[in-house]
Amino acid sequence: MEFCDLHALFDLAHTRACTYLDVYKEPWEAITGVTAFVAALLPVLPEDFFEYAEGVFVHKTAKIAPTACLVGPTVIGAGSEIRHGAFVRGGALVGDGCVVGNSVELKNCILFDGVQAPHLSYIGDSILGFRAHLGAGAMTSNLRSDRLPVKIRAGEETVETGLKKCGAFLGDGVEVGCNAVLCPGTVIGRNTTVYPLVMCRGVYPADSIVKHGGVVKKF
Repeated sequence: MEFCDLHALFDLAHTRACTYLDVYKEPWEAITGVTAFVAALLPVLPEDFFEYAEGVFVHKTAKIAPTACLVGPTVIGAGSEIRHGAFVRGGALVGDGCVVGNSVELKNCILFDGVQAPHLSYIGDSILGFRAHLGAGAMTSNLRSDRLPVKIRAGEETVETGLKKCGAFLGDGVEVGCNAVLCPGTVIGRNTTVYPLVMCRGVYPADSIVKHGGVVKKF
């Protein structure tokens, strides 16, 4: 699937996971190893710049609300902000300059630098590219209702991931509107905008607008 190529979705210069992700062709292939990668990353982070507590490394310039809950293994990058009531369940790599807002939950995910999820979102088993943005209430669904393994669908083509937990993969610069739902296995190309309240399923090309009814319009 051309649109699903990991290197077409992401500029790996904007994440501490660059060497980890570089070996994969499609982004969902990296999901099962994210938590182990984050755990392996902890010992090699420079202690001069990061503070450590119970499996969590936080850059000294990051801001963590006292009401946020961070579970290891987790890394929070430079200048990032973890706001009131955020819940980081572990296996999370949060890049530099990110915002994880009130009541946002993270689990087994990679957030590239500059990702913003300011309000009421769930990000699980997912990868969000450089400067991707989730509007208030936008969700990445990572589990099918029938509990069967997730499939990636692009037109007539289908790929079996073999994964029961597989969220969304948002390319660099993707903008997701408020209360949009990204179904398991959703892939969105770079710089695409998803309108509010839209349910996304399948693969969407770069530089597009996704409206109600699944309409995709090139810029």
